[in-house]
Amino acid sequence: MDISIFTNMRLKIIRLTIIGLFLLVTLDLFYVQVIRGKYFFKLSKNNSIRIVSLEGWRGRIKDRNGEILADNRTAYNVMVTPQDIIDIQKLFRFISRVTGVSQKKISRRYRQKKFTPFTPVVILEDVTRQTAITIEENTYRFPSLFIQKSFKRIYPLEGNSAHVLGYVGKISQAKKEKFKEYGYSPQSVVGYLGVEEYYDRYLKGEQGGLQIEVNSRGQQVRLLSLKEPTKGEDIQLTIDSRLQKIVQELLEGKLGAVVVMDMENGEILSMVSSPTYDPNVFVDMQKRKSATKLFKQASSPFMNRAIKGQFPPGSVFKVPVAIAALDSKKVTPYTSFICRGFYELGGIRFGCTHVHSAQNLIESLAHSCNIYYYRIGEKLGADKIYHYASLLGLGKLTGVDLPYEKAGFIPNRRKGLLSRRQWYAGDTLNFSIGQGDVLTTPLQLTLMMSTVAREGIEVQPHVIKNISGRKLDQSSFLQRIKIDKHIFQEIKKGLRATVTDYTGTAHAVNLNEIYVAGKTGTAQSSKDKEHHSWFVGYAKGEVRNIVFCIFLEHGGSSHNAVLLTRQLLLKMKQEKML
Repeated sequence: MDISIFTNMRLKIIRLTIIGLFLLVTLDLFYVQVIRGKYFFKLSKNNSIRIVSLEGWRGRIKDRNGEILADNRTAYNVMVTPQDIIDIQKLFRFISRVTGVSQKKISRRYRQKKFTPFTPVVILEDVTRQTAITIEENTYRFPSLFIQKSFKRIYPLEGNSAHVLGYVGKISQAKKEKFKEYGYSPQSVVGYLGVEEYYDRYLKGEQGGLQIEVNSRGQQVRLLSLKEPTKGEDIQLTIDSRLQKIVQELLEGKLGAVVVMDMENGEILSMVSSPTYDPNVFVDMQKRKSATKLFKQASSPFMNRAIKGQFPPGSVFKVPVAIAALDSKKVTPYTSFICRGFYELGGIRFGCTHVHSAQNLIESLAHSCNIYYYRIGEKLGADKIYHYASLLGLGKLTGVDLPYEKAGFIPNRRKGLLSRRQWYAGDTLNFSIGQGDVLTTPLQLTLMMSTVAREGIEVQPHVIKNISGRKLDQSSFLQRIKIDKHIFQEIKKGLRATVTDYTGTAHAVNLNEIYVAGKTGTAQSSKDKEHHSWFVGYAKGEVRNIVFCIFLEHGGSSHNAVLLTRQLLLKMKQEKML
């Protein structure tokens, strides 16, 4: 072959190769600068920096003995940075295949959470550790995809103390502006109800973050800056989780509430509302459907009946009426009235449970004679009864350190009735025995009984023992009611006789090894339902002195509350809690 021809062919091949390579480079430049120009411009300028927020873990909540009631565990969230996405459908297919979540759901979550192209989006929360590892191993294929470590709140004892604890969740749309003012990010976890909400400012950790430089494949090149998140403060409660368990078992299948408080310092040892719920349903993805069902239940499992339930106290209200009559000198402890089983006023008969015959004040408390209180109610008048009920803490907030407490309602002639109708003489009689428009909470009656037991010294009920070891100042919790202590001593005789007298309404709780005193109440509710059952009292043991309130919503006779109290006190004695 002619050497010149061979040389020419080689030159042509070289030229074609150069032209081909030039075309490839041109096409690549066209793709980079025109088709994906904006993306690569941002990447080269500032989007090679990825900002990742790091949430501070919440402080733990423990009971009085150190038992952990609320804790945290590591969670893995699947994150996507929108401006780094190359092929969104391919990305979603991969995430779906690895996690088992449908592409439709992933796409919907992405659209809901996307704020700006530069803000990472939480696609899925709390995936398994193995899933997180698989995703991390494939981030080179998907530069926008990464795993963020977070935390999940856990409640090891489930429904134990749920109403005291509350639960956590993301900030609701309605509260975003409010929380923004306090420095919370839209993704922050906050407390709802109970201690989780009331003490959120102490429990919440301080948010941190990091800036990392990533290459075009989404892989970390170097750490640019880091602000370590800080953990929230631990809180220790006055609650005894062992006692909570005992009370919950006693209330199983019933509507109601129980409060047990240390008489000396106002520490709430137990506060149980029934039915209860498991706060884990709000943080466990597998249980969230259960939360929706709970909200629809007629039994209102989320309502803490101990502080939000407002019910007529029935004959428990005879305690402040008796105090009012003695302090106003309308009667003495020995003043007697005849009970014929009814009292007639304006042609209307107001009944009593029995024909008690002659009753003095002490006996009237022990036997819960309505007639006695109709008579002294007439002597006192509605406004005087209102004054003493208020003095003993009824009709106003107790100030317990839990959110959404209700104040109840104590009527008088000035405030009127809930129905706004005219006040009649018969309303005063109903008022005198804790019926009509009188509404109280179980905690209010607990506090009232504590004041009586301590002969006029009122304590502040509370559920927090310390925050990060800092004890609360108990001395400021005590104040004296302006009623002569001798009056309380006379009332206490009647409360003790309620238990010790063979015909006393709480004789079933007359225990040799435990000193018990109190007042029963059977309160009428709606016509087609059972009455409410109450027993409010105090007990003295070797370990401590307590005041308690047992309330059974539509529980029938007060005898049922007395029987439950007997079981509770004996169990506390057995477990060396009393």
